[in-house]
Amino acid sequence: MSEEQSDPLYILLLSIHGLIRGTEIELGRDADTGGQVKYVVELAKKLAEDPRVGRVDLMTRQIFDPKVSDDYSVPEEQIGEKAFIIRIPCGPKRYLRKEVLWDYLAEFSDYAIQYFRKRGNVPDVVHGHYADGGYVGAQISRLLGVPYIFTGHSLGRVKKERLIENGMDLPKMEARYNIGKRIDGEEYALDVATMVVASTDQEIEEQYKFYENYNPKRMRVIPPGVDLENFSPPRRNMGRPQILDKVERFLVDARKPPILAISRADERKNIERLVHAYGQNHLLRDQANLVILAGNRDNISAMDSGTKRVLTNLLLLMDRYNLYGSMAIPKRHEPEDIPAIYRWAARQKGIFINPALTEPFGLTLLEAAASGLPIVATNDGGPIRIIGNCKNGLLIDPLNVDEISKTLQKLIEDRNLWNTYAGNGLKNVAKFYSWRSHVKSYLSSTRKILKSNDYKRTIVTESKSKLPTIEKLIITDIDNTLLGNPDGTARLVELIKRAGKKVGLGVATGRRVRSAVNILKEWNVPVPDLLITSVGSEIHYGKRLANDRAWKHHLNYKWKPARVREVLAELPGLKLQPQIDQREFKISYYLDPEKAPDKRAIIKHLRGNKLQTKVIHSHDSYLDILPIRASKGLAVRYLMMKWGLAPEQILVAGDSGNDEEMLIGNNLGVVVGNYSMELRHLHGKHKIYFAENTYADGIIEGIEYYKFLEEN
Repeated sequence: MSEEQSDPLYILLLSIHGLIRGTEIELGRDADTGGQVKYVVELAKKLAEDPRVGRVDLMTRQIFDPKVSDDYSVPEEQIGEKAFIIRIPCGPKRYLRKEVLWDYLAEFSDYAIQYFRKRGNVPDVVHGHYADGGYVGAQISRLLGVPYIFTGHSLGRVKKERLIENGMDLPKMEARYNIGKRIDGEEYALDVATMVVASTDQEIEEQYKFYENYNPKRMRVIPPGVDLENFSPPRRNMGRPQILDKVERFLVDARKPPILAISRADERKNIERLVHAYGQNHLLRDQANLVILAGNRDNISAMDSGTKRVLTNLLLLMDRYNLYGSMAIPKRHEPEDIPAIYRWAARQKGIFINPALTEPFGLTLLEAAASGLPIVATNDGGPIRIIGNCKNGLLIDPLNVDEISKTLQKLIEDRNLWNTYAGNGLKNVAKFYSWRSHVKSYLSSTRKILKSNDYKRTIVTESKSKLPTIEKLIITDIDNTLLGNPDGTARLVELIKRAGKKVGLGVATGRRVRSAVNILKEWNVPVPDLLITSVGSEIHYGKRLANDRAWKHHLNYKWKPARVREVLAELPGLKLQPQIDQREFKISYYLDPEKAPDKRAIIKHLRGNKLQTKVIHSHDSYLDILPIRASKGLAVRYLMMKWGLAPEQILVAGDSGNDEEMLIGNNLGVVVGNYSMELRHLHGKHKIYFAENTYADGIIEGIEYYKFLEEN
């Protein structure tokens, strides 16, 4: 089928953090609102303009906070004829920096699933941006059974190495950046991704290679686009830009060429080292001014700690080098000021510099080039590709103050070189970095994915629930949760029976389905309405134990059981359980904790052999290997969407590590009193109740705590 004959694509973009809206993006407001935010908004708009695309949803976090605009609380914002920003509840209502969002991302996934249920269809492809969007996108794509695209933008492992080089110790790094969870999120996204979009070959070859799940065959270079209508060179009749009033008040001689830097006030952007380079070079100070737009500020002391630290240091350096009259750092600027100040700097024969410690993207470099400015940039990622293509500037080591200083001086002094770079930039940025070429490459790659893989949707969102009488559902583990105390089990069964047809019972267990049915019969528990068995790898319904075939199809993706057994045979301390405990989508082992590697090492070993799997470790004695899309937790979320139940309509109960994924999220979780220590770290987590009573009585206690069976 040709592209023209194909149905228009429904594309989901995910950018969880940052202040995202369709117009007047607050770039530089804080460390989380930078080029990545602008890129995803522009990508959504430009994709939606293509006739091959039917709808684009850019999904982000909904925010209710008097400190930010009410725009960020609106559930749906239309930003183009076929493009929308969809805001999803996630954690506290207030604005949070990205580093503290990790504990709430399961909630985001749950609410996103409900959004698709309300719409009545699911996207053709999911594209996650940055580590947190990458993690959520991987979860959603696994559940929906659609292809997944990941763009890391700034990568955690690279940032970690740069911060170490910059003198930061690991405990401080972990406390400030939550770097461990960020890297784990990126590893997970890479594990699931069908395609990874990078802006340069260097990003693929020198940055992603540090990851356990590095697979260059799945990576594509699609250079970022720039809005050539908004960013253009100076014209003769160009009026005086308003931003100059804010810049010139700092400067004794505003006619000097400006060295212009535009970025967030973030340590990674390395602006402080730029001020050192300028301040120490008296000849450069005589020849040029330094102009820094580092976001907007009203009261530095009221800003977040990272932004406060950078801005304070900039002002202290300004004082240390006595740069009054030659360095401008205005407090505020508007979005429309950015194109204007680029054009002003070009007319003044200035330079644009991006000295960031790492720069996989480089949107400001493209904007500057399109405005007629030569560039100086860090010898990393995007700048290498941009300057290689456009021949419009010089690269520097961002840690070498002397090199930064001398490179700026060279470009200021050599007018012929300046003219050459300015002309090259104008010509080549249009050739290599237009949005039209970006969208063309993006959609071509996406179509290839859809044609080359059997991505049939596994969730029948068009049909009404087949369990119409069930308004609430209790799902519980069997061993040591539902079962363990005969009197408690009888009390729970009677409680559910009295609740009537509006309440259903489900079980989620590591047992195979027949074993589960038999043990329940022994304990006088009726066959549940649904059974999630074999650690989430099978779903059955009712007394006939009807198999959910769509779930089987969903799990078959990249499942290579023979290869898994072969690879794990190389590890000590693992012994296959009897054949009766092996299933089509579950490989089970006994684990000797004294001899076997830990869970992380087992995952790394599987990844190293290009196997995408789910690893479940429970009771320190058992190991289950499942398809990448399988688990109790994902099965619960699949059922939630398939049967149209909101997270608050589902109560789950468990006692051990293989229950963790179904306990977290926005459903109601109950951990019974006899729980395994593997779940101890969930104390205090959102919507997880630790009961004092054991076994089924603990479930009853949780039901009473949540008032789950009371009429709404």
